[in-house]
Formats: sequence, C-alpha cells, structure tokens
Amino acid sequence: MPTVRPFRAYDLNELYKISLATGLAGGDGSHLYADSGLMGQVYSAPYACLEPGLALVVEDREGVAGFAVGTADTTAWEEKLERSWWPPLRRRYPKPLDEDVSRLTHDQRRILMIHRPSRTPPAVALNFPAHLHLNLLPRLQGRGVGRRLFNAWLAAATKHGATATHVAINRANIGALQFWGKMGFADLAVAELPEGRTIWKGRP
Repeated sequence: MPTVRPFRAYDLNELYKISLATGLAGGDGSHLYADSGLMGQVYSAPYACLEPGLALVVEDREGVAGFAVGTADTTAWEEKLERSWWPPLRRRYPKPLDEDVSRLTHDQRRILMIHRPSRTPPAVALNFPAHLHLNLLPRLQGRGVGRRLFNAWLAAATKHGATATHVAINRANIGALQFWGKMGFADLAVAELPEGRTIWKGRP
C-alpha cells in the first residue's frame, strides 16, 4: 500500500517532476515546456522549501508519486513569497516583454506569474485562510490515495492553526473538480471572484 509521509529535502526533484506530469489540467504537460522546472517553481517547490511542515508525499514501490503542499495562512504566505521566493526567480527569469497571455508560450506564462503573481481574492483568504495543492500521478489515482493524502495534510494543517481551507482549480480539470467535491469543498459564491479559468472552492 502506498505510504504517506512527510516531505524530505531529497524529494524536491520528484515534486518538480510531478508538477509537470500533472500540469495540463491534471494531465502531462511535459510537451508544453522548454524549462521542465517552471511548474514546480510556482506550484510545489516554494511550499516544500518555505513551509516544509505542511508538505507531504505519497510513495509506492516505484517511488514518490504524489504530494500535498500548502499553508495555514494564505495572506501571510503570499507576503512570504514576495520576500523570499520570487526575487531570485525574477532575476533568473527575465519578464516577458509582451504581457498579452494569448501570445505567450507556456514557459512565458509561468514566468509572468513569477513577476506578476495573482493574489487570492481577499474574501477567500479571509474566510478560508488555508489552502493546498494536491497532485497524484495516474498510477495512484482512483484508489483512495488522494483522500488519505488530503486527510493527512488536513491533520497537519490543523496543528498549524488552519481553520477553513480553500482550493483554486482549473475549470478544465474535471477530475480535480470531482475530487474536491468529494472532499467536502463547495463552490464559493463571492461577488468579487473574477470570471475566468479558476474555480474557487472552500471547506469550512
């Protein structure tokens, strides 16, 4: 049976790989990126490096095949990213001259996120302050592993003071929408939420 355990420093490269392998609405995004690390730079590595107490992995006989990372306080987290994570990446990755997303490559879109990260809508961060990202490789999907991983993360987050939790989901990721619904997350009906590719769900 796959084992859920705390993240360890030597797992970091696997988090980058899994972020890319699940980066296309839950599917493999490796063919889209010239820089295979960009997805992880945004969605997994900062949590593992800056919030390791809320980083878990799931491992089977073939190795690490999934992770759950997050934070108990989204507002404080976004401030931490501005202080400690984004500055060196902004020096490493020059900002695209053209900021029209429709004309950017996938690499450039992620780089633009590094230079211009989206802030969580205030009403979401206030009422559902914790958030997480959970990704599983296909070989572990549909086997109840995601539920185990989420429950383990939630227990850890509660010890870190988390109360209500939210997730931001690409509306094209049907599997993720179904999964988070089963985990007790409901669509957030907040007037300030923008229309777009992201669906916000929360769990009290």
